[in-house]
Amino acid sequence: MSEKKKHSIHTLQKMKAEGEKIAWLTAYDYPTALFAEAAGLDMLLVGDSLGMCVYGYDGTVPVTMEQCIVHCEAVRRAAPNTFVMGDMPFMSYQVSDEDAVRNAGRFLKEANVDAIKLEGGVRVISKIRAILDAGIVVCGHIGLTPQSSGQLGGHKAQGRTVASARAVIEDALAIEEAGAQLLLLEAVPPEVAGFITEKLAIPVLSIGAGPECDGQLLIVSDLIGQFQAFTPKFVKRYCNVAELVTDAMREYVKDVKAGTFPSDEHCYHMLKAEAGGFPDLQKEFE
Repeated sequence: MSEKKKHSIHTLQKMKAEGEKIAWLTAYDYPTALFAEAAGLDMLLVGDSLGMCVYGYDGTVPVTMEQCIVHCEAVRRAAPNTFVMGDMPFMSYQVSDEDAVRNAGRFLKEANVDAIKLEGGVRVISKIRAILDAGIVVCGHIGLTPQSSGQLGGHKAQGRTVASARAVIEDALAIEEAGAQLLLLEAVPPEVAGFITEKLAIPVLSIGAGPECDGQLLIVSDLIGQFQAFTPKFVKRYCNVAELVTDAMREYVKDVKAGTFPSDEHCYHMLKAEAGGFPDLQKEFE
């Protein structure tokens, strides 16, 4: 089998131009990213959703830069040829343009990612421009933005009224005009997402924004049935890892309690040439 060619921003732009859909997942660790590269994923997002999926936080707000960098490093080691994006956590870019550039740069210097993502539209344009000026590929993220969900009244779909749709479209246009090379739409009606995808020259990607976008993103923990707290409407679950793993653990507990594990096949025995001397060794310690 030929080795997968390294994906770059030019690969993704070419895919949009040719009408080839982009398949995108989150990944937070080495084994998952290893599977993802073998499966042929085009992109991996080391999302701040790791706060819920890995650390058990109630949301994304507590996630730190240090946590994001460590997980990005692991994912990059496992997926050297996949386009890997780091997700800028809450308060890593909101304070100033300088903070935004410094923290975006950390993703490249310390984890060798291909791009960064940050939430917000018109209100973060100066941050987007500053990061781009530093030579870093930027993906905008609008619609439902979890870091600022409190202002939205919770994790609610956006663009469902004419006024809200207008705001989403204005954000999308501003992000492209600022120079961002990618855009993620979250929880936006497909008619709005389709209009934006047609309007923008850059790849427009969906998480809960319908089929008209240039590509799709899902949280890997939702896709494999690992995250059990809730399942968003837009998720398709492809397997139920939680059930499989829990059943396996139950069987393990039963075997240990019954004394059937470990059996002889799971044990290391003394070398035949040495076994005869063991009785003398036992006497030595009596």
